Amino acid sequence: MEIFALMFLGFLQGLTEFLPISSSGHLVLFGNIFNIKETLFVSIILHVATLLSVCIVFRKDIWYMIKHPLSNQTLTLVIATIPTCLIALVFLPVINEAFEGKFLCISFLISAFLLFFAERRKEKYPYSNKSIDFKTAVWMGIVQGIAIFPGISRSGSTISAGLYAKADKNQCAKFSFLMSLPIILLSLFMEIFEISNSNIQLNVSYIGIILSFLIAFIVGIFSIKLMIKLTSNSNLKYFSLYLILIAVLSLFLL
Repeated sequence: MEIFALMFLGFLQGLTEFLPISSSGHLVLFGNIFNIKETLFVSIILHVATLLSVCIVFRKDIWYMIKHPLSNQTLTLVIATIPTCLIALVFLPVINEAFEGKFLCISFLISAFLLFFAERRKEKYPYSNKSIDFKTAVWMGIVQGIAIFPGISRSGSTISAGLYAKADKNQCAKFSFLMSLPIILLSLFMEIFEISNSNIQLNVSYIGIILSFLIAFIVGIFSIKLMIKLTSNSNLKYFSLYLILIAVLSLFLL
């Protein structure tokens, strides 16, 4: 039963990581429903799977940044990562509680609020072609740091922040996905360090983890391409409505 539950969580991660509805929030919600105790560990592993999805889809951009470490694109990504790390360190003491399901309803509602007003902003400036400058990168990095809480959509909040800054919506989506790379890697290293320096026993099916990893990776590739199209053509208010519904649902299930 646990293997099938983990496979479902892998599908859920691949689908929701790049949609503006909070993959970590959904993992916490359904992890509690399926009684998966290692929610934080599972979440980080599945985020690594979708990180690889980003590497596949944006391999040309990543290779360019590796070859040109002082390029504007690379420096912008570094600048966005700094405030994220600082804010994440501030909230680190309460992050384990957050992954137990506390604050989930409020976090979903925060995501809904951000998406609703980002859509209003997009309607006001529908043809903006402003690129992601350093100021916009800092703003998106700050919001990404707050999105460490499950239920606050990382992609949704960072894209919203870019739209508030009047940046081009397609560039916002692309930069949002690239922003996830350093943060997920840092989260993985921190989790490995914590496990290796403690007596934590992981009570989770390794076969289930491997299968869920593969599912999240494959579904994530298609989800990225879907989100890029949705950012261009769809109304973010529909995702906002969904988040309000899932926030109400979480009140009764947790």
